[in-house]
Amino acid sequence: MPAKIPITDNHMHIDSRARGLEAVKDFKNSGGTHIILVTKPSWSFGITVKEPEDYLKVFDETIEIASKIRELGVGAFPVLGVHPAEISRLTEYMELQKATEIMKKGLEFASGYVEKGLAVGIKSGRPHYPVSAEVWAASNEIMEYAFSLGKEQDFAVQLHTESVGEPELQDIAERARKTGIKMYKVVKHYSPPLVKTCEELGLFPGVISVKGAIEHALEEGTRFMMETDYIDDPDRPGAVLGPKTIPRRTIKLMEMYGEEPFWVIHKENPEKVYEIEIEL
Repeated sequence: MPAKIPITDNHMHIDSRARGLEAVKDFKNSGGTHIILVTKPSWSFGITVKEPEDYLKVFDETIEIASKIRELGVGAFPVLGVHPAEISRLTEYMELQKATEIMKKGLEFASGYVEKGLAVGIKSGRPHYPVSAEVWAASNEIMEYAFSLGKEQDFAVQLHTESVGEPELQDIAERARKTGIKMYKVVKHYSPPLVKTCEELGLFPGVISVKGAIEHALEEGTRFMMETDYIDDPDRPGAVLGPKTIPRRTIKLMEMYGEEPFWVIHKENPEKVYEIEIEL
């Protein structure tokens, strides 16, 4: 068995309505030690958002789940936010401008939890599917507002966006840079292993740990985090990647690469990005 090091999943969802803490036990029993716990979309909780305060129920539940995860001996650091796909839901029953304002205010509420030390960052982004030019512009405005909040309070912003290559990453980086946020605190969730491109632009990639991706990423350095985007959805068990994936993959890859790169990936990088302590 390789020597014990911290093993962190940069993007997991845990839902008490689904596998919940059983998924966390799988993670822990496979060698996982820390989770960046990301808010699920409001509709996962059966909430129809009519006003910004409705997001508070989502955030409070995420904080509560984090507390239960810690009781199992696994580190849990909440990232709270407003899923970019919310804009499509909201505009089914309200004007785009109102939807934009509600989502921005939701992000303000999320940043309040960071200020109180209850969360380590916020989540924003833009839709991962085709939308109208107006919705795209509004989504970019919301994402840039998230960067402004991150700049003001000096915290990380995790991004859920369309599939990215270099041009998309460049566009995101330009939008972030003009707000003055520390660029390494802009985390591209579900990132391909474009480690060098992200480093040049200043963004921090959370590489989705599908087969072969981490080996590819390591060819370009260790400036990335690993994530599963485990969604803990009762209708889609195991999606996107299962909770055992990162511990198992890390332990296997340590046979080839040794411990040192993974010490950086699982401890030093999240400590820097989120200003947290990853202790065993």
